[in-house]
Amino acid sequence: MEQKIFYDINDLNGYLWTNDFRSVLLVCDDSIKFIKTADEYFNTLTSRLGIRVTRFSDFCPNPLYESVVKGVEVLRKNNCDVVIALGGGSAMDVAKCIKLFSDMDDDINYLKQEILDNELPLIAIPTTAGTGSEATRYAVIYLEGKKQSVTHESCIPQTVVMDASFLETLPLYQRKATMLDALCHLIESTWSINATKESLEISESAIKLALNSLDGYVSNTKEGNEGMLKAAHEAGRAINITQTTAGHAMCYKLTSLYNIAHGHAAALCVNKLWPFMLEKLKENDESFVITPGGSNVLKERFLILAKAFGKDDPYEAAKEFDLILKKYDLSIQAATKEDIDVLKASVNPVRLKNNPITLTQDEIENLYKEILIYGE
Repeated sequence: MEQKIFYDINDLNGYLWTNDFRSVLLVCDDSIKFIKTADEYFNTLTSRLGIRVTRFSDFCPNPLYESVVKGVEVLRKNNCDVVIALGGGSAMDVAKCIKLFSDMDDDINYLKQEILDNELPLIAIPTTAGTGSEATRYAVIYLEGKKQSVTHESCIPQTVVMDASFLETLPLYQRKATMLDALCHLIESTWSINATKESLEISESAIKLALNSLDGYVSNTKEGNEGMLKAAHEAGRAINITQTTAGHAMCYKLTSLYNIAHGHAAALCVNKLWPFMLEKLKENDESFVITPGGSNVLKERFLILAKAFGKDDPYEAAKEFDLILKKYDLSIQAATKEDIDVLKASVNPVRLKNNPITLTQDEIENLYKEILIYGE
């Protein structure tokens, strides 16, 4: 499916009118009040186009299944004929699940039912440049404290509004974390065992764009915001093909354990995983390389990464990524032995299956000790 993309919120007017939408479910959190253009757009949509807007904000940063259930109830009660997600990853995840569950039997847990295509349109308006969720078939919600991954092609939004002006109110730390999330998606999609010719082309060009946009994005320039928003979207397209790898598998518990942003946690993991895998390749042992085509193909992918980072040597590219983390002052506190044990036990084996090199429990433990400031 080719997405329809607009670059100004006002360009959405004609689309909504042409498709004869009459009732919008707007999934957004309270941050919309800081984005005055977006807030005003939806506040005046009824007076301008006669389209009713029902806002749904009853969800948290790691959205719960129960929130999605409430969202489906609100959608049905108000006879909404289109869902619009405005925000970061959480708003996108909730909106995607509302769409997927909208025609299911509400007497049975939605997560236990088969997901089928439905006709409910979904529009995504990202307000961060990081997750790329507006381009993926993935959503994450939580039920009884356990993460539930929801995947289906039909939750990829048909229409996306990438209005870079919506990024202007992002706090500095969120800027750093979201740009790192986008970069990690691009890096991991390059070395993923599921990488294809298409995903590699997307990643290589988007890494260059992201690197060229880093300083401008952190400084909140128009050009930087536009570049990073585009790079994050392309990262979403790449990850939609390849899925994430050990960098993401190892990062989730770091987020909750140390109260840091997802992109920050992912970058800390990728930063140590990258040189570790380069060293493993030196051993010339094919038994732990699971990339189709073996170590020679994987070495080629590390060279593609190096080229995207403007380097000839894969080690120099890894060092460049480390310098980015140092430049933007993204470290983490010291860890205890108990922390390491909790982290090691938290790793999702499904995501590890996409990693090009197998990891033992001891290797995962040692990587966490490198990621964190750790003393015996």
